[in-house]
Amino acid sequence: MITSVLVANRGEIACRVFGTCRESGIRTVAVHSDADANALHARVANAAVRLPGAAPADTYLRGDLIVKAAVAAGADAVHPGYGFLSENADFARAVRDAGLVWIGPPPEAIEAMASKTRAKELMGIAPLTDVTDADLPVLVKAAAGGGGRGMRVVRRLADLDAELTAARAEAASAFGDGEVFVEPYVVDGRHVEVQILADTHGTVWALGTRDCSLQRRHQKVIEEAPAPGLTPGLTAELHDLAVRAARAVDYVGAGTVEFLVAEGTAHFLEMNTRLQVEHPVTEAVFGIDLVALQLRIAEGHALDDDPPRARGHAVEARLYAEDPANGWAPQTGRLHRLAVPDGIRLDTGYTGGDDIGVHYDPMLAKAVAHAPTRAEAVRRLAGALERAAIHGPVTNRDLLVRSLRHEEFTSGRMDTGFYDRHLAALTEPAPDPLAPLAAALADASTRAGRFGGWRNLPSQPQVKRYAMAGEEHEVRYGHTRTGLTAEGVRVVHAGPDRVVLEADGVQRPFDIARYGDHVHVNTTRLTALPRFPDPTTQHVPGSLLAPMPGTVVRVAEGLTEGTTVQAGQPLLWLEAMKMEHRITAPVTGRLTALPAGLGRQVEMGALLAVVESD
Repeated sequence: MITSVLVANRGEIACRVFGTCRESGIRTVAVHSDADANALHARVANAAVRLPGAAPADTYLRGDLIVKAAVAAGADAVHPGYGFLSENADFARAVRDAGLVWIGPPPEAIEAMASKTRAKELMGIAPLTDVTDADLPVLVKAAAGGGGRGMRVVRRLADLDAELTAARAEAASAFGDGEVFVEPYVVDGRHVEVQILADTHGTVWALGTRDCSLQRRHQKVIEEAPAPGLTPGLTAELHDLAVRAARAVDYVGAGTVEFLVAEGTAHFLEMNTRLQVEHPVTEAVFGIDLVALQLRIAEGHALDDDPPRARGHAVEARLYAEDPANGWAPQTGRLHRLAVPDGIRLDTGYTGGDDIGVHYDPMLAKAVAHAPTRAEAVRRLAGALERAAIHGPVTNRDLLVRSLRHEEFTSGRMDTGFYDRHLAALTEPAPDPLAPLAAALADASTRAGRFGGWRNLPSQPQVKRYAMAGEEHEVRYGHTRTGLTAEGVRVVHAGPDRVVLEADGVQRPFDIARYGDHVHVNTTRLTALPRFPDPTTQHVPGSLLAPMPGTVVRVAEGLTEGTTVQAGQPLLWLEAMKMEHRITAPVTGRLTALPAGLGRQVEMGALLAVVESD
């Protein structure tokens, strides 16, 4: 019987596995990099072991260090989570060779399916080798790992070599394996998958379907179970294919078989030999704990002959610290508060006061709603996210709410091209026009109490300036002996944390939270601007500034000061949060400065290069 589990992972999935272990009476062991020394998963475990360094290649991808950590901490089992080494057969063998229980499939099954090229061969599908114009568009994919890393859509044959190079570099960084392959790109298909669970006694469960079509950069954003709109015949076919794949490799444990569905036809993508990020929607619909079942299977227990019955519908949204309107740029900084209304499941690796760094995936949490029908689950999740308190860096919360309420999604007609078609509209700024006034009145109420009450005589209006949704807003208000006033509204109440305004006979409450210059008014994020702006560093025209903190991992071949470059030409690649971000020339001209050399770590706003226009 398992008594102590080390989770060979970090963040949300480590915390989620620890939760089930605690309920089962099992001790927990965390591993953490130096960047994660104070991370939530390291704090909540019964014991934690340091992995020196910050980069994944030096820490979470070092199977030898993780096995040593398990032995040193007295763990008798290892759970891999997802990502990192979760689909690494050599790591699974090393765990077993150390006399530990591996909470996952046999290494042979991982080996057969972890490489997408070998998995396709097993299912009778050959990858593309000699790509021609007739094959376009195609998809370049990493053979190992997932999560959209090492994946590129190629629409022009001239771009293929460059995208292969970029995909190899990203895959090697994320998974320690730079192998990539090319396959046809199914345009506007639906991403549908089947959760499987298998024991060591020959029983394989197919636990319904999930739809994961809403994706950015080939990473899933919103998932649901069951996949809407599938015919009974297609659902049965997907189940049969998934079970066939599992039996073909004598699979044991939790896994997922993924498909693209287009025009009623299922195209096999891959089999993920691990727990998926989106597993909570299946748990909600089937009323099970997949991690608890993984533990039981690892202990040798048998599954029931038939899986439990599905009930209702579940939807999950991934909350990311990123700016969807700015190329999905990841965001960093202090997360001051993260809370959702009751009745919503929140899986997270963060809590209020934690810092969001640059080294790992920017996902903050997964919010899950379950209800008797799809429409109710979608409405419940959208409403909960809209009311959630998320104080800190910019997130994709508004995008999630708008996506869940988009007619194409509510009607179940979405596909993987959803954000290609709708991103501009979904990220159109729609700030609350009263938010800056509410922030100013809350601040004024604090200062009024400090400086001795309201004025009896009329005075000039007070002025405050805020940045909101990329624009500057100026608000004016006044002090009288009866309280604060503002033109066009009635100030019903003004306190440091709450303001109530009445406009056109309707009263609206505003909850206020301040963190330095940043102010959160309900769900609107503002930045207070100084009354008299300080002089700022001026950059010459053509300056390219780092859109986020990161590391320069590649510089274009032959690029030096004085080189002539074309508009849109890639100059260098910045790696942040496990993704590569390409920095391109804004205009055609001459490169006059290149201060950001290979391997340099830069802060957001740092000067990377200067291109002088022709």
